[in-house]
Amino acid sequence: MTIQTKTEILEILNMPNEEFNNSIKKRAKEIHIQNNDNSVDVIALFGYDNICKNQCLYCGMRAGNSKLKRYRIGLEDAKKTEDAVKKLGLNKIFLISGEDPKYDFKDILSMVEYGKELGLFVSMAAGELSFEKYQALEAAGLDEYVLKFETSDKDMFAKIKPSTTFANRIKCIKYIKNSKMKLASGNIIGLPQQTLEQVADDIMLMKELEISWAPIIPYMPVPNTPLAQEGGRGSIETTLKEISILRIMMPQVNITAQQPSEDPKSSLADVQGNLNALSAGANMLFVEMLPPALIKDFNVINNRMIEGVEKVNKLVEMSEMKWNKIK
Repeated sequence: MTIQTKTEILEILNMPNEEFNNSIKKRAKEIHIQNNDNSVDVIALFGYDNICKNQCLYCGMRAGNSKLKRYRIGLEDAKKTEDAVKKLGLNKIFLISGEDPKYDFKDILSMVEYGKELGLFVSMAAGELSFEKYQALEAAGLDEYVLKFETSDKDMFAKIKPSTTFANRIKCIKYIKNSKMKLASGNIIGLPQQTLEQVADDIMLMKELEISWAPIIPYMPVPNTPLAQEGGRGSIETTLKEISILRIMMPQVNITAQQPSEDPKSSLADVQGNLNALSAGANMLFVEMLPPALIKDFNVINNRMIEGVEKVNKLVEMSEMKWNKIK
């Protein structure tokens, strides 16, 4: 089975769920088994800074959210966290922050360099940077930069991300793509007023960019954000379909399995939601590395909660998959 065109993607996105489960979803899982040895990649997630200059309408960390307690974790504590990641037996860390112009970029470079000294695969998401800073991250040994395009629809992008432009976002994405760093990128599924045709366009863009990781999740409204007034959570059904489509189109791409379930109150740590995503072809789970007191403050989305290594072990066992500790 191959999926190559927008028309084919739309057929699947519109497919009755039972038919999808009995055909596309099963095939996606088979492809993951054949190409990736039915393995789960486990990433340590470390949100070292929740301060952001931007006003994205969907994000709980937007500059205009005065109710959020802000924090910056300094370099020495960040290094201790990287040490803890290594001691847990994890080989990958995802360093993520808001776009904070006051966080010393030299410390960010040191964070990356220290992770590489420990032998970690280091991913980072710190938003749109200058090309000079991307070059510095590449020179420091950063393995992967994560910059989601969120939506390929220019009008929708302009609405939800008023602090930047679609043209600048794509310019940054293409610079990363042409560097030695891997590019992780993707969309938000089920934004208010989003159509399935727009979702199909998003998937086609991910394919065109040949991304290394699709960090996709459904839209999850956050209290005190403007977009929360316009619509509820994105479709779990559409999310699972996108996961399977991406697995079939790009057999070796990494895909986030940390997904909620149909229960509207479920979090990204929802057992059934995670198992559903793994069975649809996803393969990436996360281990939270923030101190418990700060977890609620890294509030990009609602119900962001992610748990620890024990949860991952349980999920891997329940899914009858295996934990990839090498890749």
